[in-house]
Amino acid sequence: MNSTRPRPRHPALAPTAVAVALAFSAFGVLTAAPARADDGPGAAITPSPPVEVDGNDPDLKMVDGATLAEAKVLDIKSVVEDLSGDERREDTNADVTFALQAEVLFGKDSAKLDSTAHDRIATIAEEIKKQDAQKVRVFGFTDNLGSSAHGDVLSKQRANAVHKQLAKDLGSGVAFEIRGYGEQYPIADNSTEEGRKKNRRVEVSFPRSSESGG
Repeated sequence: MNSTRPRPRHPALAPTAVAVALAFSAFGVLTAAPARADDGPGAAITPSPPVEVDGNDPDLKMVDGATLAEAKVLDIKSVVEDLSGDERREDTNADVTFALQAEVLFGKDSAKLDSTAHDRIATIAEEIKKQDAQKVRVFGFTDNLGSSAHGDVLSKQRANAVHKQLAKDLGSGVAFEIRGYGEQYPIADNSTEEGRKKNRRVEVSFPRSSESGG
């Protein structure tokens, strides 16, 4: 007899097929692409909502007797250096620091300011006025060539020279702290000339005003 009848379904296939279907369905939910604003190329992806946090979760609670530390603002430092590397500016929440390489301020082994140095120092003076700083630190540094004693003297002389020019630009009302650290506190490797050039510097730092503290 050639009449066709529906083939009986194997008993084991039905639950297996359902399980596979459910598995693929779940997998599709987990890996589905985020919704897009439109379907075109480069369409922006709509961000997913943040994960909800259960404040009563015991894993998020402190143990009995524990207390939170005092809240504080972390200091964020921004460093900008010009293309030549002659000048670097560092900004933190509390201070502003300018570092000028000795070569753009002085002749070799000299503490006499070059004529072009005055414009650079005047720019720093304007920033000091902008921040309304009442105390300014001027620190000199050298590389590790020559004797340590010579570096101490030269770095202090150079800090003094920058201080005198700043005092002219700023007038009275600003207190200065001047120090010469010689070869102490290098910021680069003294084994290369490039590193030594960065270490031969004068740094001018002062507090940032609360209005521009960010």
